[in-house]
Amino acid sequence: MILKPNKTMGLIGLATKAGKTAGGEFLTEREVKSGRATLVIVAEDASENTKKKFQNMCEYYKVPIRFYGDKDTLGHAMGKQFRASLAVLDEGLAKGIRKHMDTEEN
Repeated sequence: MILKPNKTMGLIGLATKAGKTAGGEFLTEREVKSGRATLVIVAEDASENTKKKFQNMCEYYKVPIRFYGDKDTLGHAMGKQFRASLAVLDEGLAKGIRKHMDTEEN
């Protein structure tokens, strides 16, 4: 599933440039457990284990989670290789990203 450039990906890129994201499973998990993550995004093509792990973790730590795009798209938005997951560390940016994700789905 290749997504055309959109506001959600633009905001993820902006958050990354501002140093407000943590990409990859290890860093995402660390930020959720430390309480700094305000939103977790997991690629839709991530393994079922990865999705379940983050779903349960985010439920426990009360962090919003979204399943969005694919690993290549998430990685590209961050200017990196593919990423299965990322954490957004800024509440304002997280709200904007969630808003765009929710309007894109409808």
